[in-house]
Amino acid sequence: MSNEQILADLKKAIETWDVKLVQSACQAAMDAKIPVGTIIGDGLGKGMETIGVRFDQAEIFLPQVVAASKTMEVALKMLEPLMTAGDGALRGTVVMATVEGDIHEIGKNVCCAMLRGAGYNVIDLGCDVTAQDFLDAADENEAQVLGGSALMTTTLEAQRELVEAVKEVEAPYKCIFGGAPCSKAWCDEIGADGYSETANEIIDLVGKLCAE
Repeated sequence: MSNEQILADLKKAIETWDVKLVQSACQAAMDAKIPVGTIIGDGLGKGMETIGVRFDQAEIFLPQVVAASKTMEVALKMLEPLMTAGDGALRGTVVMATVEGDIHEIGKNVCCAMLRGAGYNVIDLGCDVTAQDFLDAADENEAQVLGGSALMTTTLEAQRELVEAVKEVEAPYKCIFGGAPCSKAWCDEIGADGYSETANEIIDLVGKLCAE
C-alpha cells in the first residue's frame, strides 16, 4: 500500500470514527516508517479538520465529534512510543481546560483533539480549573500557551482572572480563550493573546503564538 493510501485511510478513519480502520492504518503507517509528524499532520489531523468543519456547519453533532475524538485518541496511543522517542518533533505544549466554575467540556475536548492532531503536546486539565492550577501545569510542563474555555456568561470572569494571574507572576505564557459567550471583543478587553471562535481556528492561532 502506498503512503498516500495509508494517509487517506487515516483521514477516513477519523472522519468515519472507525476504530478498526484507524488501528490498521496506524500500524501500516508505522510499518512503512512514515514520520509521526506526517501521520498526524497529513492523516489524522486532516480527518479532524473535516470533523471540525462539519461540526461548525451543523452537518454532524456532539456525539459524532466525541466518537471522532475517541478514534483519534486510539491512534495517538498507538503513536505514543514514536512521539516520546523524539521523532514527533512536537510543535509546542498547550495547557487546556474549562475555567473555574464551568463544567462544559465538549468544545474544549474537540480543540484538544485538533491540537493533538496538529502535533502539539496537549495537557488537558478537564473542567472547573482554577487560574493557579493552569499556572502549576504550565510550569510543570514548560507550556507556551494556556487555553481556557467558558460556556456560561457567569464564568467569563474566570478568563480575566487567568490573564491577571499570568501577568502577576510575570510568566511568559500566552492566554487564549473560546466558548459560546466569549468573543474577540471580550478577549481584547481582558488583554488575552488570542480568541478562537471554532475548533478549526485554534491550530493557526496556537501556531502563531508558539512561533513568536
